[in-house]
Amino acid sequence: MTFFQVGLRRAAAQLSRPAIVRGQCLRLQKPSFPPSRILKLACAATAARTYSTPSTPSTPSIASQLPKANAQNSTPRDEPASSAKQSSWPEQNPKSVAYWLLGSAVSVFGIVVFGGLTRLTESGLSITEWRPVTGSLPPLSQADWESEFEKYRASPEYKLINPHMDLAEFKKIYFMEWTHRLWGRFIGLTFVIPTVYFVARRRVTPRMARTLVGISALIGFQGFIGWWMVKSGLKDDLFAPGSHPRVSQYRLAAHLATAFVCYSWMLMAGLGVLRTNRALQNPSAAVQAFKKLQSPALKVLRGSVAALTVLIFTTVLSGALVAGLDAGLIYNEFPKMGVGYKPPNSELMDKFYCRKEDGSDLWWRNMLENPSMVQLDHRILAMTTLTAILTLFAYSRTGRLKAAMPKDVRKGVTGLVHLVSLQLALGISTLIYIVPIPLAAAHQAGALALLTGVLVLGQRLRIPKGTLALVQKRLLQSAKRPASH
Repeated sequence: MTFFQVGLRRAAAQLSRPAIVRGQCLRLQKPSFPPSRILKLACAATAARTYSTPSTPSTPSIASQLPKANAQNSTPRDEPASSAKQSSWPEQNPKSVAYWLLGSAVSVFGIVVFGGLTRLTESGLSITEWRPVTGSLPPLSQADWESEFEKYRASPEYKLINPHMDLAEFKKIYFMEWTHRLWGRFIGLTFVIPTVYFVARRRVTPRMARTLVGISALIGFQGFIGWWMVKSGLKDDLFAPGSHPRVSQYRLAAHLATAFVCYSWMLMAGLGVLRTNRALQNPSAAVQAFKKLQSPALKVLRGSVAALTVLIFTTVLSGALVAGLDAGLIYNEFPKMGVGYKPPNSELMDKFYCRKEDGSDLWWRNMLENPSMVQLDHRILAMTTLTAILTLFAYSRTGRLKAAMPKDVRKGVTGLVHLVSLQLALGISTLIYIVPIPLAAAHQAGALALLTGVLVLGQRLRIPKGTLALVQKRLLQSAKRPASH
């Protein structure tokens, strides 16, 4: 047995190793098939990525420098080609929509000022009916004019204030109110009809479509509030017997507030579209602008501007109460009110305005219905607004904030100082000269201009998530395009 074992060992040593290896490989080898197309595409993509990667140290991409947006809006989702369905809604709104929105806002600005003129000339109660369709045409014959004049003769305003008025004078105030209503119809038609077209044809984004529908509904609601306000001045039971016939100051404030909200909505929507289009034209510059706005130093400024917006809007509503109560016709001096800086406490908290025997409504009734108290409130709010804007201006000039504040934001803060100074001068002049019509109308326009300034400033400080997501998507697409070549 030992002899045979030695012989086998010698034979194994003489056998070549490559032959054994080839034999093992032949036994283990599986039948080969041609590679599939998907495998070829995957290998090609891997090779392209491998050879296109530079050997220099990696630097952060532009997209990675973007401020973090909402994951739902900014994270691109890659879906299979078989299941991907491209939405028929566009990703961004065209500039024409922005120009149309801003033009509508200018028209609303104009009708607000003209509405103030209608009130100041005491023309708002000349049309005693609300006919949204048939009222678009003025009286066309003498008989029609006589009919309208007869309806006005039955109103409290004619009986107590204008019993001497003839038909020629009635036509003047009638055309003021008719023009105001016709202007409102024009705004409604020129907004609702394009809205239907843009939404039906899907020329705007889904979010903008909802915005346009909301503004259209607000315009219709504003027309209803306008008539609801006028109706309050046509009944004797809505004001004290023997007093000056006027519309309810509450309804006047609601009418003015709705107009200001409508204007602000149009303005912000239009400016947002222009900002998005401008950012997408130069995404790299937009990235740098958004990075500046992300500075922690601007956080306090952003909150202060938001609070200032609320303060200005509250002051506007206070001014509406002053106008509704004709409170600007008393205490026509500044800064004092009579012998002191405020009227006597007995005049400010007069039980005459209470409607409950226990006097539980004494405080808020005087705040909203007592002309002396309403004017004092408006003065306090106006001076608070002035102080807040001047404080904001001084704060914006501090070292850390001044360095972090973008140029357009700095200009916006300075513009607020100019607007509030002009508005203060108009308000004091209107009061001292006992509410002349030109100054009073300019004061109302100044209030809307001041609100415009603070809204534009707030918009410049805000980082829009939708625009940020589009900019990131555009940068990612531009980054992938060279790699594919």
